[in-house]
Amino acid sequence: MNLLLLLLFSINNNKVVNKVVVVHFTETAPRIDGMIEDVWHVADSAYDFVQFEPYEKEVPTEKTIVYVLQDKENLYFAFRCFAENHKPIACLTADEDDVRIGLDPFGSKTTAYYFQVYGSGIKYEGWILDDGRTYDDSWDGVWFRAIRIYDDRFEVEMKIPFKSIRYRKGLDEWGIIFARYMAYNQEYDLWKEFSQQEGVLISKYGILKGVNPQATGHYFELYPEAYLRSDRFEGEEIEYKPRVSLNFKWDVTPQTTLNATVYPDFAQIESDPFELNLSRYPTYFDERRPFFLEGRDIFRMAGFGDWGFFDPLEIFYSRRIGRLMDGDAVPIIGGLKVTTKSRDWNIGALGAYTDDFLDTLNGTVIEESHRGFGVLRVRRSILDNSDIGMLFSGSAVDRDTYNYALGLDGVYRKGAHQFIIQGAVSDRNDKQGWAINSGYFGFIKSFITFASVRAIHDSFDVADIGFVPWAGERKFLLMSGPYRQPKTGAVRDYFIAPGVVITKEPGEEEWSIGGLTEVNAHFRNNWGFDFTVGAGRAYEAGQQYTSRDINLSVWGNLFGNHINFGNNYSYTYNYWRGFLAYQGHNWFTYMYSFIPNLSAGFSSNLWIEWDDSHSIVAMWPMLRPKIFIRFNADMSLDIFDEIVMTMPETNFGERELVSNRIGAIFSWNFRPKSWIYIALNDYRAQDAEGEVQPVYRIGAVKAKYLLYF
Repeated sequence: MNLLLLLLFSINNNKVVNKVVVVHFTETAPRIDGMIEDVWHVADSAYDFVQFEPYEKEVPTEKTIVYVLQDKENLYFAFRCFAENHKPIACLTADEDDVRIGLDPFGSKTTAYYFQVYGSGIKYEGWILDDGRTYDDSWDGVWFRAIRIYDDRFEVEMKIPFKSIRYRKGLDEWGIIFARYMAYNQEYDLWKEFSQQEGVLISKYGILKGVNPQATGHYFELYPEAYLRSDRFEGEEIEYKPRVSLNFKWDVTPQTTLNATVYPDFAQIESDPFELNLSRYPTYFDERRPFFLEGRDIFRMAGFGDWGFFDPLEIFYSRRIGRLMDGDAVPIIGGLKVTTKSRDWNIGALGAYTDDFLDTLNGTVIEESHRGFGVLRVRRSILDNSDIGMLFSGSAVDRDTYNYALGLDGVYRKGAHQFIIQGAVSDRNDKQGWAINSGYFGFIKSFITFASVRAIHDSFDVADIGFVPWAGERKFLLMSGPYRQPKTGAVRDYFIAPGVVITKEPGEEEWSIGGLTEVNAHFRNNWGFDFTVGAGRAYEAGQQYTSRDINLSVWGNLFGNHINFGNNYSYTYNYWRGFLAYQGHNWFTYMYSFIPNLSAGFSSNLWIEWDDSHSIVAMWPMLRPKIFIRFNADMSLDIFDEIVMTMPETNFGERELVSNRIGAIFSWNFRPKSWIYIALNDYRAQDAEGEVQPVYRIGAVKAKYLLYF
C-alpha cells in the first residue's frame, strides 16, 4: 500500500502543470489608447515570464505583465513592459521592442493566430502553422492596438473582435502564449518555458480559460476595390484601364466562412524580382493576391518550416489561376471559397473561372481559353496534434483539355519530432502519373536528423494547377550529427550533420550518389551562419561527372538592421547554355536606418558562369538600391531601381545593361483592411539589336475599402 502511494505521488509530481490565465468579463470596455486605466484592475494577469533567447529558461532582465479581459464582442489584452535597465526602443525602420500573442481558438494544438505590435505602433498578424514551425502572414484581420512609451516602461493595448477571428463554438479554453522582445539586448521572453531545440510549439501553449464570446448575428465584409491603371507600351498609344471589383466575406458561423470575388483586379503592384535560373526547373514565386492568401493555411500540405531539405507536393499552386501571360494577367471573372474549422476538422472548397486571353509577343500569338478551377481540401486532427488529409485540385477548358490531381497526406508530431508522408496521382489530358514524398525532422538523443524521400513518376504533371516540376526524379537524403546547446558563452546552439544524397535524375539510368556535411551555428547576439559542402558521382543530361557544391549563408543584426549575405558555387549542368561547368551565385542584402523614418540600402546578386574549359564565360550583376520611407506605422513609400547587367568573362569595361526597372510604391493603411496604393513602374530592356529601349511605363492608383457589419 505504501509503495502504491509512493508511486502515485511520484507520477503526480512529474506531471507538468500548464499555466492558466482566466478571462474576466467587463461591462466597461477599455479605451484602446495605450494607457492601462482602472478598468484593467479587475483583470487576471499573466506574469513570471521566462527567457527563450539568448539564455534558455533564465530569469528575464525586465518584468512583464499581461492583463486579459473580454466583453460580449471583444477580447482585450494589455501589456505592461517594465524597462528599468534601458529605455524602450521604438524606430519605424530599424530593430525595436515588440510584444506578441499566439492564440489557438480551436484547441487544435497545430494552428494559431498571431498578433504583433512594435514600439513604433507597426502591427502584423497572420497564421502560425505546423505546430509552430511555419509562419504565414497571409491573414489580414480587423483588430486594434495602441502603444505608449515612457522612460521606464511601455504599455500596449489590443482589442480583437470575436467576429474577426474563427473559433470553436462552446470551447471555453483556448491555447495562448505571450511574448516580449527587447531590442537593446535582443532578448526574447515567453510566458511559458520552451526549449530552443523544439521551438515555440502550439501544442505546449498555456491556457486562456473562461472565454465566452457573446456576439450575435453574422459577420459580413464588403470589400469594393477601384483601380485605374495607365499603360504605355513602346510603339503603342497610352491605354487607360479602369476597373471596379467587389469582394465579399460572410462568416456563416464562428467556424465557417464564405468568400467571393467578382471581376477582381489581381494586377501585381510590385513585379517579381529578376532571377537568373540555370537549372532545369522553373522558379517558384510567392502568392500575393488577397483572395487566395486568406485561408491558404487549409489549402496546403504540411512542411518543415524554414528547413530547406523538403519540398511539399504542391498540387494546388494558386498562381496558376489568372497567371501572367506576356507581363499581363489572365482576367479572372469570379471566385468562390468556403472554409470551415473545428477542433478536429479543417475543410475548404475553392472555385474560380478565368476569361479568355489573346496577345502577341514577338510575332507569336499567345492565347488562353476560358478555364475553370476547383479545389477541395479535408484535413482531420489525430493523436492530439497530428493530421491526416485529402486534397483534390482540378482545372479544365473542356473534356479534352484538363488537369486533375488527388493527394493524400499524413503528419505525425511529437515534441521536436515531425514525420510527413504525402502521395498524389495526376491526370493531364489523358496522361496519368503518381508521386510519393516523405520526410522526417527530429532529434535522436543528441543527434539532429533530417531525412527525405521523393519519387515522382515520369508522367506526373500538374502544370496547370500545381507546382511539382520534378517529374521523373527519385531522391533520398539522410543527414544526422551532433547538436549542442552550450549553457554559457557566445554560441547559443550549433550542429554538424554529415549525410548522403542519392538521386536519379529524369531520363537517366544511373543513380547519382553524393556526400555532404552541414555546419550550422546561432550566436547569442542573433548572428548565425550555415555552411554546407558536398561532392559525389553524378549522372545528368546524359553525362557522368564528379559534382561539387559549396554553400555559405550568414545573417545577423548590424546597427539595428538585418543583414544577410552568402554564396553558392557548384559544378553541375548549365541548362541554359547546354554544357557541364562551374556556376556561382553571390548575394548581399542590407538596409540601414539613417533616421527613424528613413532607411536606405540595397540587395545585390552576382551570378557567374564558367564554360566546360573552366574559364569564366559571363558574369551577371544585379543591383537593387532602395529607399524606404515610413511616414508613420500605417503609411510608407518604397522606391527602388533594379539594374541587371551582363559582361563577357571578367571584362567589367564591356558590361552591357540587360534591363532597368525603376519603381515606386506608396501605401496607406488608413483603416482596418482598407488601403490606398499608388504605383509607378518604368521598365527598359535590350531589344534584338542589343540596345536598351523602353518597354513599358505603368502608373496605377488602387483603393480598397472595407465595409463590415
